[in-house]
Amino acid sequence: MMQARREWLRGAMESRVNPKALAWYEEAAAEIKVGVDDSRFANLISMASRHARRRKAEIDEVEVARARELLPGWNPENWSLLDLLRVGLILSRPDLEEAGAAPSICGMAKYADVGELCALYRSLPLLPRPADYVWQAGEGCRSNMNEVFQAIACDNPFPVSHFDDVAWRALVVKAIFIDAPLWRVHGIDQRHSDDLAHVALDLADERRSAGRAVQPQLWLSLGARGGERAIASLEHEMSAPEPQGRQGAVLGLARAGQLDQLAALRSKEHDAAVVQTIDRALAGQFSQDEYRTLHPDQ
Repeated sequence: MMQARREWLRGAMESRVNPKALAWYEEAAAEIKVGVDDSRFANLISMASRHARRRKAEIDEVEVARARELLPGWNPENWSLLDLLRVGLILSRPDLEEAGAAPSICGMAKYADVGELCALYRSLPLLPRPADYVWQAGEGCRSNMNEVFQAIACDNPFPVSHFDDVAWRALVVKAIFIDAPLWRVHGIDQRHSDDLAHVALDLADERRSAGRAVQPQLWLSLGARGGERAIASLEHEMSAPEPQGRQGAVLGLARAGQLDQLAALRSKEHDAAVVQTIDRALAGQFSQDEYRTLHPDQ
């Protein structure tokens, strides 16, 4: 499976980087495969920036589908060209099945720039011995750099599979707090909990008390949890002045199983976009992807 992942990365590079950059990558990967010390490994990761830019790689749907076949939840849709090279180099190490690989790979973080950190965190779900990288993944979630946080939290299957309940809750709450795209947190529907719902509802109450709008994506963290308090908070949100706030609440109510209530609310709603969201929800379309258009980045 590791070889298939390397081949996917190599194929994605081939159609996107120039021949000179590809030749450098092949030479650097071959050097790493033979074995290099930590300093040389970190230097090669850094030197990749001379050969590719941090421009979005524009991975297409077919390639994303293949990536997900190789690893469920792997979504390189938002990767850069430089990510492809750097992750490919990380996966070229000959010692990935050994305990010594993690200290060398994670050691990059000490002096890494933002781009290097992003590549490090995007590589983690592709590596064997995931338990060796849980601490480093947690460090990524604690980063005060939004881009670094998103590299581990978004489009990344590592956290949902390997974080404990405390770390997972912290990831989701931070995504809400800093308004990172929660709909891109892989597996969020697999790990709803009463504790997470309680914290999310507290955040909603705090924002209302401060006269601030509740982020539409906050309701993604509830699912069917939170009981009567959650339903009451969602009902309250249906009177929000902004249509996007009401759209988020519509999806939240649907995800909480309140479809009859949604049908009743439809006749009272006059905004076409909100009505459309209600109709889609009543038709069963209320997955986390439905929140995509409600995030400010979209």
